[in-house]
Amino acid sequence: MSGKEEPKRGSLRDALRTRVLSNDVTDHLPRALRVTTAYAWRFVVIVAAAAILVWLIIQLKLLVIPLLIAILVTALVWPAFTWLLRHRVPRWIAIVISVVGTLAVITGLFYLAIWQITREWASVRERTLGAIDQLRQYLIDGPLHLTAEQIDDLLNQAGSLLEQQASMLWSGALAIGTTVGHVATGALLALFILLCTLADGAGIWRWTLRLFPATARPAVNGAGKAGWVTVVNYARTQLLVATIDAVGISLGAFLLGVPLAIPIGVLVFLGAFIPFVGAVVTGALAVFLALVYNGPWIALWMLVVVLGVQQLEGHVLQPLLMGSAVKVHPLAVVLVVAGGAMIAGIPGALFAVPLAAFVNVVAIYLSRRQWETGDLPGPDELIWSTVPRGKEDRS
Repeated sequence: MSGKEEPKRGSLRDALRTRVLSNDVTDHLPRALRVTTAYAWRFVVIVAAAAILVWLIIQLKLLVIPLLIAILVTALVWPAFTWLLRHRVPRWIAIVISVVGTLAVITGLFYLAIWQITREWASVRERTLGAIDQLRQYLIDGPLHLTAEQIDDLLNQAGSLLEQQASMLWSGALAIGTTVGHVATGALLALFILLCTLADGAGIWRWTLRLFPATARPAVNGAGKAGWVTVVNYARTQLLVATIDAVGISLGAFLLGVPLAIPIGVLVFLGAFIPFVGAVVTGALAVFLALVYNGPWIALWMLVVVLGVQQLEGHVLQPLLMGSAVKVHPLAVVLVVAGGAMIAGIPGALFAVPLAAFVNVVAIYLSRRQWETGDLPGPDELIWSTVPRGKEDRS
């Protein structure tokens, strides 16, 4: 027996010796290095998990983008939808009014924009050609003293560059011609998800909660509620701010005699849902159109109008309307919009801020363990409990 036990004692002694040496090595490392490496490998794991998540989202973009669009549209129509329910309108009628009303508003805006473009296009084209001739003459007679041949060479180079870019875009469009079907499928899927969330948001949320362990459900439930209220507040604020921006800039363009005031307003309204980037691009387009059609002085006043409206938005409307509901610093907004655009283009820029606001509020809620204090939003603000109990329709 002793001969059989000796190898066991030896292997146990070797294991203990190895463990002691390992502990000695760890103990001899500087504490700063141990803390840094502990943070480092955890950070690597988080980055790897985030990269895998982003990769999965990109692979499933034909499903993810319609889902996010439906959620954002749900947040946009939520105040009106819950108002109808609180006034005892049957649920199915409230859904029809919300969806059809949203489609009617969007269709009306595009109809007005197309109507004015077709009405004023000939005049805008004529004035644009005249402005180009004036610019050409200024380049010849002005301080640059360019010759007609030099200007023609520059125009030919610019035309060749545009033709190359156009051919690349056209070939790319032919190569991904199936995306037309993808867009139609995504639109139908987004509409279906929107109808489902309005009709049975409570059931969808209960099913989602059952995917988590029972002990984690209170925290997930409270964090989801807080995040949804944040998204609704963000969407409601952006809708109001976009409307004010569009009305202010398009009205300024109309009073200054700038053409295509309605299309400018529509572009400003749509661009306002992409913070900072959308406002800069649409405002620059309005100023450029004023410069080409009306000259430098009107373009300067158009710039004053655009900057004034944007300053009103950034320093008055956003803090007053948003308040502390969406606690995302402007620097973080710029960074997440830029990152979203780099990863997923226009959809990434569009969804970056509401996703960042949602993640920020959820992280704060979980870190403070607010579900233990019962600090939850009111029932009329939640997707899974659209009206106070007793007022919900039976349809």
